[in-house]
Amino acid sequence: MEDAELKQKIGEWFSWSKNEKDNGEIQQLVAKQDVAELRTRLFNRMEFGTAGLRARMGAGYNMMNDLTVIQATQGLCAYLLKTTPQAKEMGVCVGYDGRHNSKRFAQLTATIFLHKGVKVYLFSKLCPTPYVAYTTRHNRCACGVMVTASHNPKEDNGYKVYWSNGAQIITPIDKGISECILENLEPWETSWDTDFTGTSPLCVDPFDDIHTRYQNDVLRLCYYKDANSHSSVKFTYTAMHGVGYPFTDFAVQQFGFPPVIPVPEQVEPDPEFPTVKYPNPEEGKGALTLSMRTADQNGSTVILANDPDADRLAIAEKVRGEWVVFTGNEIGALLGWWSWFSFSQKFPTLPASDCYMYASTVSSKILAAIAKKEGFHFEETLTGFKWMGNRANIVVQEGKTVLFAFEEAIGFMCGSTVLDKDGVSAAAVAAEMATNVYGNGKTLKDQLDEIYNMYGMHINSNSYYICHEAAAIKAMFEDIRNYNNTGKYPESCGKYKIKYIRDLTTGFDNSQPDQKPLLPVSKSSHMITFTFENGCVATLRTSGTEPKIKYYTEHRPDPAHGLTREAAEAELADIVQSIVTHFFRPEKNGFIPRKID
Repeated sequence: MEDAELKQKIGEWFSWSKNEKDNGEIQQLVAKQDVAELRTRLFNRMEFGTAGLRARMGAGYNMMNDLTVIQATQGLCAYLLKTTPQAKEMGVCVGYDGRHNSKRFAQLTATIFLHKGVKVYLFSKLCPTPYVAYTTRHNRCACGVMVTASHNPKEDNGYKVYWSNGAQIITPIDKGISECILENLEPWETSWDTDFTGTSPLCVDPFDDIHTRYQNDVLRLCYYKDANSHSSVKFTYTAMHGVGYPFTDFAVQQFGFPPVIPVPEQVEPDPEFPTVKYPNPEEGKGALTLSMRTADQNGSTVILANDPDADRLAIAEKVRGEWVVFTGNEIGALLGWWSWFSFSQKFPTLPASDCYMYASTVSSKILAAIAKKEGFHFEETLTGFKWMGNRANIVVQEGKTVLFAFEEAIGFMCGSTVLDKDGVSAAAVAAEMATNVYGNGKTLKDQLDEIYNMYGMHINSNSYYICHEAAAIKAMFEDIRNYNNTGKYPESCGKYKIKYIRDLTTGFDNSQPDQKPLLPVSKSSHMITFTFENGCVATLRTSGTEPKIKYYTEHRPDPAHGLTREAAEAELADIVQSIVTHFFRPEKNGFIPRKID
């Protein structure tokens, strides 16, 4: 091999990595003289951002493996000790899910902190992601780390970081950690010594204590326990081969319900995810096929589904013989309505003005409509629960009540027990909501229609295209900013006139007097929102964790226009097609359309 620079990188890898499997992978590439693949793996690093790390497992600096986890943790530890004077006493929380290598990565993480004299709350068993967020806040830890790739394919893993308030890290913390990682790439002498987790007096198992405390706090979200115990609704549950079953079943039972009906093929953690192409209940009926079969066999009409780390919740309902899988926006409407209805019934003297709800900018604005009529506060944030969690923490510190927050990607935060999306508590709350709705002789679909009748029509259509070429994605967004080489943004999309454009990448918003957006700007990702003359809003953005270009659209037609729901749905479908044709241009850009099972 003639490449001296590459030879140096290969030597560096072998001098730092002690994982034989990873080293064998690099050695095979060397033997095959695969220079291109070696350069890809050794000259590119995973970027540490507000989502922490997430990538395919394998050897190389651009993948999740022992060495990159060690490097990330050394950087996190160095940053923590530099910025948090009481970090050693406050400690850190470390948890992990059931994916391949998750336990190993958690032990390496704990080892590094322990050898620096930092107390570590290391979960002894698999746990849901919300448990780590909860522990970090409840135990007043300096930070928390959850090893998980959430709903990603089985080949992936990740490293999610919470700060001392129990919310995901935001800028500038992520940038500070990233800088410290680059300053601490060479493994410290003790970083591979995972046996230390079993002998260090600083290592504490929080599992039993946190399970009890978390579930007791979740029970505060239960308002109708007596009625729940007489529920005629049977709930089928899938853990999607993840960790959720014992935790969600416990939460549902303590609300007064009988045990959930588990999907037997998916109830135990299995890192191979053998029964689903993608372990993501958001993907719809294809991911819930076994759940529907189990429900039908048991006379159950409602399905509750967690993703593998149990921080998300999907809901399906059998209506007139057909299964309906609710979108994240529809579940957000249902849980948002229920959060206000049940809370205001239980605490009628508490002023609405002291209550808050949140949704991300790409999610339905149904909560804004409910807030406008009912009098509580609604705030829009950037995408990602990190923004909602951090904002909710400020409000809670002011003595206000946070009722609910959601993101369209089936992420829900009921109350402020956990300042992140939480599929465990959301499942219990959803069960109570469904029981109340059924007790009034309605289905969840009926209730959703009532919500829209009461607060206004909100029709959504969201999807994505897949692209593995960053240059093609960048070109698409630059084409929009220089539409048809005019040097300006487009004035229309096909026949649909554009009223406003907000670009949170460049910091442009022509709906504001100074043409500057109210939400924070980030040059590290692309996000453009179009508001059309007919009331439709569409956002195009890149994903922070997957090779996707997503679109989110919502039609909120003015009642004065007299559009029926069917007509509004047809108009939205045509707008989406126009966006694909004129903005995405998939054939030109080589984008792959989403496949729906």
